[in-house]
Amino acid sequence: MGTTAQDVHSTKHIDFPAKAENIALAEKLIDQACAEHNVPESLYGNILIALTEAVNNAIHHGNALDPQKRVSIGYDTQGDLITFTVSDEGPGFDHENLPDPTDPRNIEKPHGRGVFLMRALSDQVKFSDNGATAEITFSLKPPVE
Repeated sequence: MGTTAQDVHSTKHIDFPAKAENIALAEKLIDQACAEHNVPESLYGNILIALTEAVNNAIHHGNALDPQKRVSIGYDTQGDLITFTVSDEGPGFDHENLPDPTDPRNIEKPHGRGVFLMRALSDQVKFSDNGATAEITFSLKPPVE
């Protein structure tokens, strides 16, 4: 009996100090995950943007750029879903009550779009640990024409 797509299950994980330049390590892991799982080119940009937003938030907001604190990013595939998990060692945040970045009063603000983009570009975003951990899921199924 051969394995089907639903049987294939893999996990990979890295962690690094909360320094802005370490976003490159996260991008490398994202590139590896997308290559390994034949992520369609049309989905790659969404994954890259959503994940770099999550990692940026973890570095800057969660861990307040404290290099003693670590950011963790990993991914898990199950069937045709790929879920990335990003965690930091910060106190978390109220992910239920964020200002709407599309509100005219917020449109000019330089911050506040990260979670909005993560939700808009992925199939599902779940927060845990009081907001210090984000699970961002993408379907690898090609869109129905």
